[in-house]
Amino acid sequence: MAGPLSTDLDSYLGKNEMMLGPQFVAKLNEALNLRNVSEGIALLDEAEEALVKLQPHRPHAADLLLLIAQWVDVGYRDHRFLDELLLRFPARSRRKMPLDDYLRVRLAEAFQALSMEEVDRSIEILDFVLKAEKEFPDEHLVTIAHFWKGRAHRKKGEYEAALQNIVHARENSQKSRENARFTAVIQIQEAWLLFQKGLRKEALRLLSHAEAALKSTDHYLALGNIESARGRIVRRSGEYANALEHFDRAIAIYSAGDPNHPNLARTLVNAAYVRRLLALQLRKRIDAQTRKPNSARAGGQPSSAVSLQSSLRVRYQQICHEAMLQLSRAKEIYALHGHSGGIGSVMFNSGYLHLDRGDIDRAAREALDAYRIGFEKNDHILMARARILQAATENARVEEQLGEDVDTALHANNARQHSEEALALAQLTQNRPLIAGAHIARGMTAANEFFQEWELAKRCASEATNLIGAGENDYLVDSLAALKSHIMQVSGVNDTLRGWSEGMLGDKTFQQVTEEFAEIVIPKVWMREEKKISRVAECLSISPKKVRRILRNGGFLGRHRLRG
Repeated sequence: MAGPLSTDLDSYLGKNEMMLGPQFVAKLNEALNLRNVSEGIALLDEAEEALVKLQPHRPHAADLLLLIAQWVDVGYRDHRFLDELLLRFPARSRRKMPLDDYLRVRLAEAFQALSMEEVDRSIEILDFVLKAEKEFPDEHLVTIAHFWKGRAHRKKGEYEAALQNIVHARENSQKSRENARFTAVIQIQEAWLLFQKGLRKEALRLLSHAEAALKSTDHYLALGNIESARGRIVRRSGEYANALEHFDRAIAIYSAGDPNHPNLARTLVNAAYVRRLLALQLRKRIDAQTRKPNSARAGGQPSSAVSLQSSLRVRYQQICHEAMLQLSRAKEIYALHGHSGGIGSVMFNSGYLHLDRGDIDRAAREALDAYRIGFEKNDHILMARARILQAATENARVEEQLGEDVDTALHANNARQHSEEALALAQLTQNRPLIAGAHIARGMTAANEFFQEWELAKRCASEATNLIGAGENDYLVDSLAALKSHIMQVSGVNDTLRGWSEGMLGDKTFQQVTEEFAEIVIPKVWMREEKKISRVAECLSISPKKVRRILRNGGFLGRHRLRG
């Protein structure tokens, strides 16, 4: 005979089971399909007490667990809420589950791993689920598995595998009208991957299509992701002010939905990076004002020139301060979620701000900390970026030459080691800008005051040039132009031409020599002909297309459309 305590427990569990029954699951699933985020979150908050008592043997338990994982992905709580629920599904209870339920639990586990930055474990679980689904496929589970697997590959910089999975997810989702808004969410990921392949227009078009499908919802994460992706796309073409507008809109959207969401932190980091690039542009103007010939300043600078330089310096400091504030806020958010990879990204970006302002030691510390985090997470992208920054700090020390000769040699060799590691790590990914940046870092090191390895520096510049796509015109292009300019100025054009005239071509083909000669001559003719491409083409009897290509590869086109 059951006692009062047993009766009370059964009654309590019965109420929980009713609350989490088929009707609740159906409502929660409908809100997810329609991307009615506030409605779904209200349902989950109301059922929280029952959810934390979820039992694996109860009807619909596995369905509910996977649904909650999807809701965490949409913006409900974070992976720690899912962690607690997964603890209620131990291995011994999973053995008794039907296959479909077991795979749902494994899918939830894969998303948990993805959220915790354990990307390799996530991919391993998702591979298992997809293999198990081959014989008796559940299209919905297959779609989710490919969607999350694509994102996991993207985090690793494996863009081809990512795109294959995302396209598979999108095609599966399009088979059902009920999944129209989920299809739009998938297309946001697809758009970014198309952009990584250099398909900028197609990516922007896909983002607009996704926005049209989602604009009537309150799915703040997806809408914020669209604006953030637009910001990164236009930033790559050098449209920094436009990029900041998109990032600011994304920040506003995220903040309204959840002021502490990791996606908000990511966008704050992206916005801070753009502010740094704007600050660098201002610093160029300041340096140009400072370098004006003494004759132009005879009798003292005009008050207007002094005022301009002063205002530029104030603005430079202000932009750097704004960037640091955004990075500080991003670090706070990442710390709330235990997102160490995000903290590493903050350190990498703040390190560059310190380096720009001459604080080499602090930049080096930030770079080392970022590398350590990347190493712990096996994050090749973060490790490569950190090594590039470390190479830059060591090259800066070589340039300063403040210590003894032995110190210069030590810093130079550190720079070489870091740049070589950066390149090896970058080449483990399919991230073109990262690989190009690593080649530039290696070239800058080869061309520093200690090594002066001009042929190696030229090869690195050539490799980086081949990786930068048409229409890309951001800081990477500026860095490449600086490397080429340094090689040209220091190695000496005259020595190169003299060697060619004496038949000393090294291991170059005649075509390669012709191309290098064009890279020397065309920019000089272009400057002489008032930067008019049509005049250069006519003067040298070559096509305007070739003139543009040579100028673009040399970093001479700048950010404004040229006449001609």
